Amino acid sequence: MLGDCISEDSYPDGNITWYRNGKVLHPLEGAVVIIFKKEMDPVTQLYTMTSTLEYKTTKADIQMPFTCSVTYYGPSGQKTIHSEQAVFDIYYLDLSLNPSGEVTRQIGDALPVSCTISASRNATVVWMKDNIRLRSSPSFSSLHYQDAGNYVCETALQEVEGLKKRESLTLIVEGKPQIKMTKKTDPSGLSKTIICHVEGFPKPAIQWTITGSGSVINQTEESPYINGRYYSKIIISPEENVTLTCTAENQLERTVNSLNVSAISIPEHDEADEISDENREKVNDQAKLIVGIVVGLLLAALVAGVVYWLYMKKSKTASKHVNKDLGNMEENKKLEENNHKTEA
Repeated sequence: MLGDCISEDSYPDGNITWYRNGKVLHPLEGAVVIIFKKEMDPVTQLYTMTSTLEYKTTKADIQMPFTCSVTYYGPSGQKTIHSEQAVFDIYYLDLSLNPSGEVTRQIGDALPVSCTISASRNATVVWMKDNIRLRSSPSFSSLHYQDAGNYVCETALQEVEGLKKRESLTLIVEGKPQIKMTKKTDPSGLSKTIICHVEGFPKPAIQWTITGSGSVINQTEESPYINGRYYSKIIISPEENVTLTCTAENQLERTVNSLNVSAISIPEHDEADEISDENREKVNDQAKLIVGIVVGLLLAALVAGVVYWLYMKKSKTASKHVNKDLGNMEENKKLEENNHKTEA
């Protein structure tokens, strides 16, 4: 409801008209609704007329004047009385997210993302990924598998509760299968663990074969598939040297890698396992902690050195003054002795 236009104590009754920027407003379904009501005072026989305007505003209505008028017929003919102009506050939220919708990119690609806000007043902007609020807007100079997810940019107008708008971006990060194989001998020396680390999206399927015989190994153990990575592990006790082949395949490509494994009776160098994202973060945190401790110790040593230097400088200065005073006392004593000798 934009407002009421009221005409009181008229005779005969009249008609009320609404104007926007000087142009007559006519009823329009879903945009303009005009409700007219007329009452007559039984004592005075005078009319009171009320016209209510329901109006769907747009940004084009900013600073636009609205008026109303009443037209009636008197002894001298038709007369029209106009109201004063009224300008209404128009509140709005415009949001443009680029890109938006479902977007597929390759791992390592750059993806600029912008969320442009245009609002009538101060507006807040919030970014979320998979329903978790982000500290800042996302920026991708080189995409990783963990960057995939559902992003939402939402803006809200502080002055009007509930007036908000949001747009979303579903990011899919694809990549061809990459393989790294590792091996490790059990401390008992009775078996060897072979791991095929694979990353890629869509999730690659892993298949093991023994080169030579070509037989497929089905008894494997797989880790959960997280952030485009997982591994497949087998435990074997080869009586002779063998070559194991790991094949990873998704819709983008088929990748093959092989690893020579010595017989269980032959000692060989073990290869380190792939560091997981979680362990890598722990290693990074520990490294940061060590660096922080070293820097703190160096700063403490520097401060202690400066304090010691100032102390020694002050001590030397005081010593010079004492020596100088002692020297003056000796000179005065000798002068007094000489004076006594002269008098004698």
